Amino acid sequence: MHDIRVIIPAFNEEKSIAQVIGAIPDTVNEIIVVNNNSTDQTASVAAEAGATVLTETRMGYGYACLMGLNYVDKQSKTPDIIVFIDGDYSDYPQELPKVVAPIIKEGVDFVIGARVKSLREKGSMTPQQVFGNWLATTLMRLMYGAKFSDLGPFRAIRYDKLKELGMQDKTYGWTVEMQLKAIKHRLAYVEVPVRYKKRIGISKVSGTVKGTIFAGVKILGWIFKYGFK
Repeated sequence: MHDIRVIIPAFNEEKSIAQVIGAIPDTVNEIIVVNNNSTDQTASVAAEAGATVLTETRMGYGYACLMGLNYVDKQSKTPDIIVFIDGDYSDYPQELPKVVAPIIKEGVDFVIGARVKSLREKGSMTPQQVFGNWLATTLMRLMYGAKFSDLGPFRAIRYDKLKELGMQDKTYGWTVEMQLKAIKHRLAYVEVPVRYKKRIGISKVSGTVKGTIFAGVKILGWIFKYGFK
């Protein structure tokens, strides 16, 4: 059996986090919710649902993910696979076995759960998200020969390979940083089509003009920074 740990960054997700935790298959060894300075009951709801709850007071998606990884690094037994998923219940956590299958069965290093149009609930991604994904993945293909179609947050990666990447981004650039570094480190990667639905609550990124602009700047910044290395 493979040791699988799930890391869930969460900011004000008290209405959805228990559903996310409850839908994760029992084959997972540990569910780690990183409470990213929430002002609601996210932490207590997650703990009651059975997750290990950590607190990261510095706001930022990357900060939360790095906190989760720091916790995992300090365990006496480290995992084989790390899975990242959002806490808003827009993904289908029960599809986790499908996302990790290429790693377990095919020797792949890194898997993106791709939110393909045919499997997306109408309105689950905003026009700016759809355009941003298209722009980012198109630039990555033209500049680096990448074969990504999405920057989806539902993803799985071998723990040892993730450590090799030396992840740094503290905010919205976390997902694209991982994908760019996966290319640079020549990781074997694939995309697996996953279902996607409207999130519970309002998005902290695409739900605000400031969040959308900041995320776009960070993502494009990573892509062009790598282009000039």
